[in-house]
Amino acid sequence: MSYNSVVKQSGSVPSSENLPIYFDLYAPVTNHGTPVPVLLFVHGFKGFKDWGAFPDACLELARSGFGVVAFNLSLNGVGKSMTDFDEPDLFARQTLTQDLEDVGSVIEGVKTKKIEHEKVTLDTDRIGIIGHSRGGHTAVAAAAEYADIHCLVTWNAVADYSSRWSKEMVNDWKKQGFTEILNSRTGQSMKIDKIVYDDARENSDRLTALARARELYIPCMFIAAKQDEAVPYNDSVMLSRKAPAQDKELRLIEKTGHTFGVSHPFDKEDFPGPFADVMDLTEGWFLEYLK
Repeated sequence: MSYNSVVKQSGSVPSSENLPIYFDLYAPVTNHGTPVPVLLFVHGFKGFKDWGAFPDACLELARSGFGVVAFNLSLNGVGKSMTDFDEPDLFARQTLTQDLEDVGSVIEGVKTKKIEHEKVTLDTDRIGIIGHSRGGHTAVAAAAEYADIHCLVTWNAVADYSSRWSKEMVNDWKKQGFTEILNSRTGQSMKIDKIVYDDARENSDRLTALARARELYIPCMFIAAKQDEAVPYNDSVMLSRKAPAQDKELRLIEKTGHTFGVSHPFDKEDFPGPFADVMDLTEGWFLEYLK
């Protein structure tokens, strides 16, 4: 069933350290206030909820009958502009622990009606989660951490985030307490403090997706691009193999990369073919297991 009328509500809920988690709720207007299941959308590293085709994807999922909550992780470095990395001090200390706790704060916001729309009833007994790249890593950990999450889809998820750090980065952290990376899209040099490294090492059992995947008994779909230039598709293969869920699928998309043909900004009428395939798979999975 497709819904023609979709509403959008924007706002923020506080993180565990009282920083704003900016969100957009996209939801269909249903007859007689019929409750709709909830999908949480988690962006990746150097990402944000308004990147590329993400808003259009959320809108399409809402038209399929879901209340979609896309949000900016509280330490992602993007402030009130919603698209610019204007809070580098926050980005520098964006830990996996805080990302995971932000998901918990958003779940609490939905359950306590701090995230709502007057025309929509959200069914908090049916919550699913989508995560892209590092957001997929966090989504796996969150699906294991929070019993409220009943269904999972990842897009090019990272299996073990710590394994992505080079020897040079680790040496920087040990010698000077920070390292720097280049944001190729904006040209910014972005600092990452040693707390990010320490947090991941000290809390690896809780934070590493590959470790938490062993706890996944809910329906899980792992979608990956065969030609991903940033995250090898084998990460999704490993996550799928680790998950003991009876209902799970691994889907590999041919001839596409890390963002499935989408770039930022995105102003095209239609999704690129690979991203359209990802959307079809994602919608189908949630319609089968969350509706």
